[in-house]
Amino acid sequence: MLGNLGKNLTKTMKKLAGMSIIDEEVVKEVIKDIQRALIQSDVNIKLVLKLSKTIEDRSLNEEPPKGVTPKEHVIKIVYDELVNLLGATAQEVEIHKKPYKILFMGLQGSGKTTSIGKLTRYLQKKGFNPAIVSTDTWRPAAYEQLIQLTEQMNVPVYGDANNPDALDLAKKGLKEAKKNDVIIVDTAGRHKEERELLNEMESLSSVVEPDEVIMVIDGTIGQQAREQALAFNNTTKIGSIIITKLDGSAKGGGALSAVAEIGAPIKFIGTGERVEDFEAFDPDRFISRLLGMGDIRTLLERAEEIAETDADMGSVDAMLSGKFTLKDMYSQFEMMNKMGPMQQVMNMIPGAGGKLPKNASQVTEEKLAKYKVLMDSMTEHELEHPEVIKQSRVKRIARGSGMRNEDVKELLKYYNVTKKAMKGFGKRKMGGPLGQMMKQMMR
Repeated sequence: MLGNLGKNLTKTMKKLAGMSIIDEEVVKEVIKDIQRALIQSDVNIKLVLKLSKTIEDRSLNEEPPKGVTPKEHVIKIVYDELVNLLGATAQEVEIHKKPYKILFMGLQGSGKTTSIGKLTRYLQKKGFNPAIVSTDTWRPAAYEQLIQLTEQMNVPVYGDANNPDALDLAKKGLKEAKKNDVIIVDTAGRHKEERELLNEMESLSSVVEPDEVIMVIDGTIGQQAREQALAFNNTTKIGSIIITKLDGSAKGGGALSAVAEIGAPIKFIGTGERVEDFEAFDPDRFISRLLGMGDIRTLLERAEEIAETDADMGSVDAMLSGKFTLKDMYSQFEMMNKMGPMQQVMNMIPGAGGKLPKNASQVTEEKLAKYKVLMDSMTEHELEHPEVIKQSRVKRIARGSGMRNEDVKELLKYYNVTKKAMKGFGKRKMGGPLGQMMKQMMR
């Protein structure tokens, strides 16, 4: 997440965790590494300097609490101050009246319409019955896109591609959707310089009378996010923010920190293209992942969601402990695909993200299908005990599956390498200062 920021911060924390003595020289070295990582991720230089001074002052002047080593204390200070940099944790969506009306706004191309689809799915999983009202008369395909995004969700979308009156669309849509728990109102993407569109937003807000206004910001615009958010906030008071395109954005740190400055909390982040690549933003958990401490809480929450439908929680335990057979591996990877991209899932396991082999994070549906065909040609004993598969068995499996010997060997190599990489990433082996930090955060 956020390109190299997580990798650089994790490296810094590991270096700190490996230090035997913590003195002024070590603290200054760690701070330089943090400064470099944040500036490369486009965080405002003034914020970086302010953060650096706070970390240095606290590290050199605060006495560690009883039972905490100086090294663990400095790690905790770095963690705390990075969390503070991102602002307050947004409140969960609380439906205190029905219908609860959410007005969406955002720049053109920010991912606003896609985010509405993601939020709709998120609300459904929470047990709500949402509806969508489309008032975007500036982009002809907006209404059709919303229908496509939500067609699998069985969610009503109200709009009319031939009606050029956004206010009329809002009034009619609200009337049609009044029996739903939540009404999400989509608006035209706009720019802070487009006065006409900003005036329309003001009028829409008067018609809709939203319970919450959510602004969507593209994570790739970096520090510009602050200016845009302030301009929109002057027109319609922003209640919370969604930041999109954080999967690999080099400027994501700039957008996150810039938005945190304006006072409206970041409520959700988009971390990929799929409708499931969307999560409630929690600065604690987010920084925990960036520092290589993992995010077991979010991982388990996702696993529980899958388990409620068709997954076996015993499989989750096996995934975290690394003790699994070929049969288990296939079922687990299927489940992990539902939980999100594997690299994203592995980043939630303390210390695991950087150790997963590159090819292991690229398990595609096509490759899984190939592995399934190979495993269908194996005996039950071979699936339960892959170590017995030697050359003669490799040839038999290849012939039976219509594939090459090399394909069987690829599957076995993948299995062995991944099993070794994952072993020990479970909760039982969260030792050392980073492990202690993770345990504190889970309390």
